[in-house]
Amino acid sequence: MNGTEMKLEPGSRHQLVGGNLVIINPTKGQDAGVYQCLASNPVGTIISREAVLRFGFLQEFSKEERDPVKTHEGWGVMLPCNPPAHYPGLSYRWLLNEFPNFIPTDGRHFVSQTTGNLYIARTNASDLGNYSCLATSHMDFSTKSVFSKFAQLNLAAEDPRLFAPSIKARFPAETYALVGQQVTLECFAFGNPVPRIRWSKVDGSLSPQWATAGPTLHIPNVSFEDEGTYECEAENSRGRDSVMGRIIVQAQPEWLKVISDMEADIGSSLRWGCAAAGKPRPTVRWLRNGEPLAPQTRVEVLAGDLRFSKLSLEDSGMYQCVAENKHGTIYASAELAVQALAPDFRLNPVRRLIPAARGGEVIIPCQPRAAPKAVVLWSKGTEILVNSSRVTVTPDGTLIIRNISRSDEGKYTCFAENFMGKANSTGILSVRDATKITLAPSSADINLGDNLTLQCHASHDPTMDLTFIWTLDDLPIDSDKPGGHYRRASVKETVGDLTILNAQLRHGGKYMCTAQTVVDSASKEATVLVRGPPGPPGGVVVRDIGDTTVQLSWSRGFDNHSPIAKYTLQARTPPAGKWKQVRTNPANIEGNAETAQVLGLTPWMDYEFRVTASNILGTGEPSGPSSKIRTKEAAPSVAPSGLSGGGGAPGELIVNWTPMSREYQHGDGFGYLLSFRRQGSTSWQTARVPGADAQHFVYSNESVRPYTPFEVKIRSYNHRGNGPESLTALVYSAEEEPRVAPTNVWAKGVSSSEMNVTWEPVQQDMNGILLGYEIRYWKAGDKEAAADRVRTAGLDPSARVTDLHPNTKYHVTVRAYNRAGTGPASPSTNATTMKPPPRRPPGNISWTFSSSSLSIKWDPVVPLRNESAVTGYKMLYQDDLHPTPTLHLTSKKGIEIAVPKDISYALVQIRTTGPGGDGTPAEVHIVRNGGTSMMVENSAVCPAPRSGTTLSHSMAMLILVGYLEL
Repeated sequence: MNGTEMKLEPGSRHQLVGGNLVIINPTKGQDAGVYQCLASNPVGTIISREAVLRFGFLQEFSKEERDPVKTHEGWGVMLPCNPPAHYPGLSYRWLLNEFPNFIPTDGRHFVSQTTGNLYIARTNASDLGNYSCLATSHMDFSTKSVFSKFAQLNLAAEDPRLFAPSIKARFPAETYALVGQQVTLECFAFGNPVPRIRWSKVDGSLSPQWATAGPTLHIPNVSFEDEGTYECEAENSRGRDSVMGRIIVQAQPEWLKVISDMEADIGSSLRWGCAAAGKPRPTVRWLRNGEPLAPQTRVEVLAGDLRFSKLSLEDSGMYQCVAENKHGTIYASAELAVQALAPDFRLNPVRRLIPAARGGEVIIPCQPRAAPKAVVLWSKGTEILVNSSRVTVTPDGTLIIRNISRSDEGKYTCFAENFMGKANSTGILSVRDATKITLAPSSADINLGDNLTLQCHASHDPTMDLTFIWTLDDLPIDSDKPGGHYRRASVKETVGDLTILNAQLRHGGKYMCTAQTVVDSASKEATVLVRGPPGPPGGVVVRDIGDTTVQLSWSRGFDNHSPIAKYTLQARTPPAGKWKQVRTNPANIEGNAETAQVLGLTPWMDYEFRVTASNILGTGEPSGPSSKIRTKEAAPSVAPSGLSGGGGAPGELIVNWTPMSREYQHGDGFGYLLSFRRQGSTSWQTARVPGADAQHFVYSNESVRPYTPFEVKIRSYNHRGNGPESLTALVYSAEEEPRVAPTNVWAKGVSSSEMNVTWEPVQQDMNGILLGYEIRYWKAGDKEAAADRVRTAGLDPSARVTDLHPNTKYHVTVRAYNRAGTGPASPSTNATTMKPPPRRPPGNISWTFSSSSLSIKWDPVVPLRNESAVTGYKMLYQDDLHPTPTLHLTSKKGIEIAVPKDISYALVQIRTTGPGGDGTPAEVHIVRNGGTSMMVENSAVCPAPRSGTTLSHSMAMLILVGYLEL
């Protein structure tokens, strides 16, 4: 604690629990300070980083009464907080008169979280009262708040003058911050009107995520990019005031390079380095076993690195590199083990059997463990080896023999010695036949998509395995990759042929086949040239932009070993237009060209361009799109279309047309120029309608009679001039409703839900085109306003009205109508619908088959008093040979019809018919030639009789009951 070792005795307030320091009943006077932990074992000692123990506190405000504060209404004022002693920092709020009436944080009031002072930019009558400063301490384990004595704010008579801003709460000229912290700058001004506060960075720009208006600028997670000069500006209608200050960003130390455990030989030299970044730049010092490293002649610290000139066993231990600046300290720890060992081959003996290829080279390492480094000698048998043209012993003890022959076979021994002792290790060199390429791959020239086999055969020593390795431009080829382009063409050990499938441009290059054993290898190369369509041209540039032409330039792409024959130019209108080939000058662009003119473009249109190159092998990928350009403006070249008219109020002529799309506008300031005149007149009237989206024009004149013909033509215009005129179209002014009502209206009910209506047609008048008639009908007793309406499409003077109520009296009127509306009503007439048809279907249906006919009988239906009479019956017949049903009518209670001999199934529907319409059907399903059939009657299901028999209704009901019980 504070640099002094603590005495951790049993029963004391300080206890050591598993390395943790436990302080019982800590007090500020005894325990506040700086703590470090030391950890030791037989290797050495290291020390931890510092931990600072502080005690939070917040004293009470002074008990003395606070002096009143006086100012004029309309002036600004500051009320000081004068917070009591505290640790750590505080947050501040102000009360007005009583708790919890807190001062709002608006543009007129500001509470500094640095000093606690309350600022009011411009006072008014509502500010009069007693103020108390509330200071709150937020500690990790508790929160405490204290209140100041109230201070009274008195306001003298209002000063109506306006005055410019004056900044009263200023941030410091220099603010220091650590990387990653939040920085808050405060700025507030007095003024009338209340000033607006804005923030800016003098030597840069503010992040868009920051709030740049208001009395505080918060910079979260500050970085070195945020360093610079910041300005606060207060402004109102009377003037402005500003203040500037600089944020200086610094950083705690952090490691760039740390030390790691090191083993070193006794007597050797060592340079141990560490490096740290930080702002200010950290200084570096070293500790050994927790203590500062004492200066020695053999040990020095240069530029932060620890250097040993001659290591001894006493240098072993735990070392710490310490980097520190005023913002913090960091530690890096590692062990230095100084070793003194006699040579030992147990971990790395010389290989027992050393195969080598005749005529080749062999390398035999000698790597005993030794400290200090051992002196090495080699012998063959009893002969000591010395360096020669074929034999080399490297400084690290490795033996190299070149141009090997059979005479080099034998035992080779490595002898190692230092002052701690000596040792040796022996291996046997065995000479084998060399590996040779017997059939080398040949260079080839192929087209894109072709297949190619590169041959490679080799001979080798039969006692060893042979493998083939292929590379393309020195990168290994994986011939076993699923779906790849490479395959091994043979499984024979001495054949390493490689097949290229569906060759792509990337498969061209230098191929090398290597035949390899454990002792040597042999290689041969071949070059493969893959020809294909050209690569994409580059650098597409647009210049000399006109209204319908541009000049396009590009740079040549790769020809992929086949000369470029021609270029094709394409254009599109961004963002979603499709690429289309464009006309060019010259029409055919040869392969040596790098520029051409594009023709036939649309004026005032956005375009992008690209270029494709072709050769005899095909068309390559297109270039990237050019930058977007817009052609120059020109007068419109196409007349608007779709002239039509009609509708509107009396005295109006409405002309409609189809708006022209962007590609036909050719320039800004687009609109339409309309010319019109009464048919037969010699003079034209004109109207200018601005806007590309305009699609109609209304000409109003009380003198225009209904349905007057006008000749109309239209053209478009823009800033560059007028376009061509359209063909003249005949358009009519607004129509007027028909003036004459239909006559001789007659209506009659024809069924329970329908009636027929007829009338004398009206004559066409000059007010418009008669489109048809409108029939209005309503129940007797209802008002005409509730009438239903039916319109006819055409001039037929009759109609049938459906969906009526049965046995109901209706009133009916008829009116003529055109596009302007309906004319006057005819005199009303009456019609009554029929009673509804009987609801009961025919019953007790029976049938008899003969060879060529079917006879069906039923009981007649007797209508009720509220039902219409039965005048006959309708039978709908369908069998399995004729899917289209046929209708039969009869006034009797039975019918016989001819049927084919070979039918097996029939469906029959029977219903009543009469003045009220058709009644509910009875449906019969008949199966012929034995078996069981089913008859559906009023939703009842019962078994049908056999062919040639009849079945009464009562019997059918008995059978039905028995079937349900079963």
